[in-house]
Amino acid sequence: MYELTERFPHDIFYEEAAPFLSLYQPTERAGREKQQNEVVFRHMLKDLEQTIKEKYPDKDPGNLLKPFHELAGDRDFWRKVPEGIAVFAAGGQCVVYRLARPVKQAAAVSDRPFISPLIRVFQSADDYQLLGLDKNSFCLFEGNRYGLKKVELPNDIPKTKEEVIGDQKTESHLAHGSVGGGSTAYFGQGGRKDEVDKDTEKFFRYVDRFVAENYSKKTQLPLILAAVKEHHGHFHKLSGNPHLMENGVKSAYSALEPEELTKRAWEIVEPVYLEKTKKVVDTFETARAKEKGSQHLEEIASALIENRLAHLIIEDGKVVPGEVDENTGEVNGGRAEDRQAGDILGDLTEIAFKRNVPLVVLPEERMPVDTGAAGVFRG
Repeated sequence: MYELTERFPHDIFYEEAAPFLSLYQPTERAGREKQQNEVVFRHMLKDLEQTIKEKYPDKDPGNLLKPFHELAGDRDFWRKVPEGIAVFAAGGQCVVYRLARPVKQAAAVSDRPFISPLIRVFQSADDYQLLGLDKNSFCLFEGNRYGLKKVELPNDIPKTKEEVIGDQKTESHLAHGSVGGGSTAYFGQGGRKDEVDKDTEKFFRYVDRFVAENYSKKTQLPLILAAVKEHHGHFHKLSGNPHLMENGVKSAYSALEPEELTKRAWEIVEPVYLEKTKKVVDTFETARAKEKGSQHLEEIASALIENRLAHLIIEDGKVVPGEVDENTGEVNGGRAEDRQAGDILGDLTEIAFKRNVPLVVLPEERMPVDTGAAGVFRG
């Protein structure tokens, strides 16, 4: 069996029972190409099987690949694939990530998981969250320039106004007065509209607190509100979430196609993304001018192992054949045609992640260097 997950890092990455099977596949979302996703996946399983036989001849490929074959036969899974998938198996566990970002196709069998592409996905600077809200319900999305993915909220939390308010709806306050011949008339002081507004406000406050405490506080990502125009001023006025962006999508989120919602959200986030990446690059350029930064992979690796690296910038999608010795920091180059050559940038990414060194992944056009990595030293 396999587990669909959004949690990173997952417990499987701390398993000590080799071999680790790692698979990354870019996927098509529409047209005839979408039908090829499963075919490509099955071909990749053949590559994994051959690698297991070569590197771990005492292991049973059929047993190790069993959850992969189960996934290959899951028609419902393949109908819902986004931009890419990542699959990992070790120690009897198998986890699957559905990715909202394209990844380079790769399959590996080794003594440790090949997680550098996944780290790059989770450390990219263009991520954001989007809150879809109306007066009766809400949902949360995570996205980037490529698309949006709905966040699966816990089953036991209220997601609608009715679940939040329950039977405790605001009571209309009535006053009575004398009309004509002594008959009593009742005049509303807080009628139906006021009641609805107050209950909607209670619901909005609940949504704001829930998202801020459970998601924004942890991810530190920009939050975009997608709602009809009249809800924006009301929600912003009561919100205490410092990550809520001033601009938002002023349309009912449920009325927009995913592509259009992504397009509108990215138009809002892109200026923030460009400013964020500019600060990262400026910090590196200032450090390099003072000989406190470098684009040379050997110098970066050495500083990383010696705990002298303050920040690391990695180019998204770039591969430099070779490996980094995690004990000494020595960098050994490899040949591109050797499929077991490894990836120097991948090793730097994994080591930085393990050592809690701040890491930012940028596309090629935003990188300040052409080596694939830029490091800022401490001190």
